[in-house]
Amino acid sequence: MSSTPQRWDRESKPLPNYMARHLVPVHPYDVKPLGNLYAANGNIKAKAGVFALLPDELLSQILEWLEPSSLMRVGCTYIPSGNTIPRFYDLSLEEFAKSWADRPFILTHPIQAWRAYMQWSIDHLLEAYGGTKFRAEAVEWPLKDYWDYMGDNQDESPLYLFDHAFVEKMRLKVGQGEGSDYSIPECFREDLFDVLGNQRPDRRWLIIGPARSGSTFHKDPNATSAWNAVLRGSKYWIMFPSSPSSIPPPGVYVSEDQSEVTSPLSITEWLLEFHAEARQTPGCMEGICKEGEVLHVPSGWWHLVVNLEPSIAITQNFVPKAHLANALAFLKDKPEQVSGFRSDIKDPYELFVGRLGEKYPELLKEGLARLEALQTNKKRKWDEVTKADGEEGFGFGFGDGDNEEVP
Repeated sequence: MSSTPQRWDRESKPLPNYMARHLVPVHPYDVKPLGNLYAANGNIKAKAGVFALLPDELLSQILEWLEPSSLMRVGCTYIPSGNTIPRFYDLSLEEFAKSWADRPFILTHPIQAWRAYMQWSIDHLLEAYGGTKFRAEAVEWPLKDYWDYMGDNQDESPLYLFDHAFVEKMRLKVGQGEGSDYSIPECFREDLFDVLGNQRPDRRWLIIGPARSGSTFHKDPNATSAWNAVLRGSKYWIMFPSSPSSIPPPGVYVSEDQSEVTSPLSITEWLLEFHAEARQTPGCMEGICKEGEVLHVPSGWWHLVVNLEPSIAITQNFVPKAHLANALAFLKDKPEQVSGFRSDIKDPYELFVGRLGEKYPELLKEGLARLEALQTNKKRKWDEVTKADGEEGFGFGFGDGDNEEVP
């Protein structure tokens, strides 16, 4: 074997770590601020798990406090096996209706045939729609201005582009036909709000945001389910089921009628304060939805989502048969919380019941029966809480033997 050292071709392949280490200039105090530049093939901050969500200045301060053993684990995006959101190549509508309408999952294949997935780089969008205004929370910005903001902000909670009129603004073609920009994955195509035609509530959104942007804990509107398709980037999701007897996720506080949700001011704060506790809570589900994948959010599930890197996504809400009773109950019992309908629609519940009865009378009959059963079950559970053994009621006392029953 020749003892002559081999010349490393830096143009054809990256330097191995053991060689790169010796090329980094030595700092007098062994600090290597340019280590990421010289020794990494890309921005290694993206591999720091949830720490990648933090601004550089805050991250550097946190890292100073970590022991070497902890630093070794910073790059790991570890999700406990019991919390992992299931992943499938694809699902049929029948499989979804039979087994998966109530559970989160990720599909790895269906959206990769979309023209939007194949073409929507940020360069393409800026060229085609750079001057088009999109809603970013409370303001509307031209896309080129929002992109400039994305690349030049260190906000702890960056503004999130979330536009419900993107199909019309971008003149997109949606459906199964030739030339469509995107289509609904097969297992999500059953949507009972379709009976409302152009009177249905807002249902689809374009979502664009930098790393660290996202949504704090919430449930989707009007008791709908949703799918979220990632065209560029990746998103971390943490989710919890909801029921009348369950409590909200750790760090989330809800009013009695669930109309107001209070949580920490930012996603970063919640992750630092409550993430470890939350992932040990029964029912917790976690997953990373990567580029070219789509995630299902069942009706009524709490969820927090954060972009791990700059991301582009499309999301859409729908009402499958399995959750018809939930949608009916929400529209009927919480009219003040119903959202997305046009202002001239005064009674969404009566509108939905009327249209559903015209097109699917038997389905409506079944849905109303399930709605009655849900309401009866809720009343029974309340009676169990407010009544002790026999006829004795639950009440408040003041230590003197008095016990006034609460009706």
